[in-house]
Amino acid sequence: MTRQSLFLYAAWLLALISTVGSLYFSEVAGFVPCEMCWYQRIAMYPLAVILGIATFRSDFGIRLYALPFSIIGTVVAAFHYAEQKIPAFGGATPCADGVPCSAEYINWFGFITIPFLALISFLLITICLLFVRQASKN
Repeated sequence: MTRQSLFLYAAWLLALISTVGSLYFSEVAGFVPCEMCWYQRIAMYPLAVILGIATFRSDFGIRLYALPFSIIGTVVAAFHYAEQKIPAFGGATPCADGVPCSAEYINWFGFITIPFLALISFLLITICLLFVRQASKN
């Protein structure tokens, strides 16, 4: 297995674990997703599919299609996390109905929330895809 394949496989595995984790939180744990959580899901779920297909086909060009999803997801997750942890962001919420985006279903160690988990996952996927890009130039 080449270095490119390992980074692509890691990105797919992260997207798959994140997708299963978000489904666990909503369907098993019963946490109702807020509006920003849905935006993050819109960015993550396609990554699990397209990165999986690209991994099995060894299609390293997928980074051009996957990076926008992971970068947009990173921005949304960072904003969502800031809204939870920084009081000044509380008024800038796009949430109108349902669960407020500032709600914290989990708060492990005082800083790990669901948007934080999504942020880390999106960042790691982006880094993996950038390494695939670097490796493909060599």
